This record gives sequence, structure tokens and C-alpha cells, in this order.
Amino acid sequence: MVSHSGSTPRSGLHYFSQGWKLIREPGIGRFVFLPLLVNVLWMGGAFWWLFTQLGAWIPALMSHVPDWLQWLSYLLWPLATLSILLVFSYFFSTVANWIAAPFNGLLAEQLEARLTGATPPDTGVIDIMKDLPRIMKREWQKFAWYLPRAVVLLLLYFIPGIGQTVAPVLWFLFSAWMLAIQYCDYPFDNHKVPFAEMRIALRERKMINMQFGALVSLFTLIPILNLVIMPVAVCGATAMWVDCYRAQHARWR
Repeated sequence: MVSHSGSTPRSGLHYFSQGWKLIREPGIGRFVFLPLLVNVLWMGGAFWWLFTQLGAWIPALMSHVPDWLQWLSYLLWPLATLSILLVFSYFFSTVANWIAAPFNGLLAEQLEARLTGATPPDTGVIDIMKDLPRIMKREWQKFAWYLPRAVVLLLLYFIPGIGQTVAPVLWFLFSAWMLAIQYCDYPFDNHKVPFAEMRIALRERKMINMQFGALVSLFTLIPILNLVIMPVAVCGATAMWVDCYRAQHARWR
């Protein structure tokens, strides 16, 4: 297929584009369906609700702009809109990934086997149920690591000037890194690589992962496309695992 363990690592754009191709690979569609269904139902409803609230929230956020920045209001208005979309798309994505975590792990497992030429594991509902406590523990580890950092960044939004200028940029960078961690974690966790070890591995190729996470974050904001981004990101991250990390970190189940 398209990836082989130990091949030369590519850019984050390459792995993101691979994700769009891999969801259409023969035999993968049935493992894409459940994460896709979760994302369509959750993200579709969440963004519909968000767009009904924007009309009230944006003026409230703009009311914190100090007088000396009022002349920039025509620039700060779209930035305020973007910052609300970024913050809520990240939290919507986090909840969706909690719900779909067992199915995302299964998709990553099946795709990895096909990318490496191995026999796909015969994983059934019972196997997923057995793994559920471990999977949920891992999701909690990620959430516990994200939460204090997210709170600090959210507090910046309440600082006049900074909240409408610097905070959205920092939040976008934060979202890019967190989404790279979120989706790369599925193949790492399938091999029971500890969370701390995974973060160290991702930092060694931080530019690739930031590129990948930034693209996932941007596509999460685009209506229609954001409904299918979850399985695309899982597939892209799995291809990255095979090329960049598998040879060094794989631990067979």
C-alpha cells in the first residue's frame, strides 16, 4: 500500500493528504463508518448550536476591547469570530474523540496492518469491550494533561487587548499540537506506548506534527468537511506512525 515502516518521513501536509486517500482503501470503509457516524452526529449538532449563539457572543467578546484599540475593530471582529470557533471546535473535537476512542483505535489497528502488509487482527466487539477501561484511562490521561494548559490560555481571553489579539494565535498553535497528540495517540496506544514516551517521540518531529495538527484544526472549522475529519486524521496519523515511529516504538500486543 502507500506506507512502509522505516520509510523517509514526509511533511505534515503529506500525512494529512494521505488520510483522505486511506479512508477510501478497500477493506477500511467498515472501520471508518463508526467514527464517521459519531462525528457527523456530534459535530453536526454542536456546530449548529454554536452558530445560533455567535450573534450574542461576538459582541460580548468585543466589549472587552479597550478604547485605544477601537480603531482596529474591523480587524478584531473576524479575529473574535475565529477565536470562538477555534476554542469550541477544539472542545467539540475532544468530546467526539472520547465517544469514538474505541472505534478510532480499531481503525488505526486495522490500517496499520494493511500499511505494513501484516494480517489484519480479527478484533470483535468482545475485544473492544475488554480494551475499553484501558482506552478510557488513556483518554483521561490526555484530558488531564490538556486541561490546565487550556485553562491558562482561556484566561488570556479576559485580558483586554491580549484576549482579542495574541490569545487566538496562541490557541491555534495549542490546538494544532493537541490535535496532533490526540490522533497520533491511537496507534501509539495500540502498542501500549506510555503517554509520556509518546509526547517525547512527537516532540522529536515537532514541525511535522504541528503541520499535521494545524491542518486538522483548520478543517475542523469548515462545515461539511469537519464531519469527516476524525477518520481522516486517524488514518493520516497512522500513516505517520508507520513511517516515523513504528520501527522504534512498536510493542506487539
